[in-house]
Amino acid sequence: MTDEKNITVQQNKSALQINLFTGEAEPIPIDINKDLEEGQEMLVDEGISMVKSGDTSQVIISGFGIFLGKKSERLIVKQGQKAIYEFPLFRINEIVVATKGASISSEVISELCQRGIRLSLLSSSGRPYAMISSPMLTATVISRREQILAFNDHRGLEFSKLVVEGKIKNQEKLLRYFGKYLKQISPQRFNIINNIADRLKAMKPKVKSIKGQNISEARDTLIGIEGTSGRLYWSGVKEIIGQKVEFFGRVRQGAMDEVNSLLNYGYGILYSTVWGAVLNAGLEPFAGYLHTDRPGKPSLVLDLIEEFRQPIVDRAVIAHVNTGKAIKMNEGLLDSETRKIIGAKILERLDSSVVFEGRTYKIRSVIQLQARNLCAFLRGERPYKCYSFKW
Repeated sequence: MTDEKNITVQQNKSALQINLFTGEAEPIPIDINKDLEEGQEMLVDEGISMVKSGDTSQVIISGFGIFLGKKSERLIVKQGQKAIYEFPLFRINEIVVATKGASISSEVISELCQRGIRLSLLSSSGRPYAMISSPMLTATVISRREQILAFNDHRGLEFSKLVVEGKIKNQEKLLRYFGKYLKQISPQRFNIINNIADRLKAMKPKVKSIKGQNISEARDTLIGIEGTSGRLYWSGVKEIIGQKVEFFGRVRQGAMDEVNSLLNYGYGILYSTVWGAVLNAGLEPFAGYLHTDRPGKPSLVLDLIEEFRQPIVDRAVIAHVNTGKAIKMNEGLLDSETRKIIGAKILERLDSSVVFEGRTYKIRSVIQLQARNLCAFLRGERPYKCYSFKW
């Protein structure tokens, strides 16, 4: 190990983490091992880097020639015969492998499944292409039955309306969050951004007024409103970024520019977190409402992720660009150093503490809570309310 760098992670003594098996909020255990400092990032000479969240609940590993094995109660990361690092398994909720140059022992896969630890595999662009977890984590049927039935009644439409309304609300808030810093130094740009935020705010009542018996009757209208809000929002983001980097608008697939590449990579990490929460809640990832069904398309994951894009990924990426940090590309893709940096920033956002439903949680726990809240909504036990961050 040739370089160690501490990343500041917001901590709160009252922060809670959701137990995946009981569903109860529990205090985060304090790690007494000196070699596992909070928020530590490790860079290895041979191009291997590891980033872990402050409570070591999520680990992102990238680089080539990596082997993941197991020794006693610890995950061992090796290069060749050399053990690079060890993690206690009881602390991990998810391992993200962001490289194609890694091998994993079947013993590790078995151990992860027994412990309920997800293993997510990301492509070089940041999109998850596989997720391995125990089928027993989703061995519930009532929620899935209600999930499917809700597609044809008011529940699917109501949830979709809440998703679009929540997304627009977070878009408005994020523009105001970054715009406030321009009020003194660039009043003209502040006014442009503030005007866009006002127009977004005015769109929310349009969502509430949509009528229909089910999502099929109203999807086109909802998608139209979402598309309009998206064009407004990204024009506001372009104004916030200014001339720091070239940004012409949002490109989801095949992006070659720096900003869209950062966004796509960050969304890939968020996808794996939301996907895992959906599975842990016993829901079907491929049966959504707002997003249409298509083979290989996790439409429910895409529905649930909408309320977390702005507070987790967009906020981290815009801040990264605004501070003038280098964004290095290699053959149209982010290089390993940039992926490592933005990955650490996404983990920092996931580990930040927020007040939700009157209590303090880490955002990653809020994602798990929202998947469970969706289950309760589909079963008719409680209303659903999208997560909205404070700016």
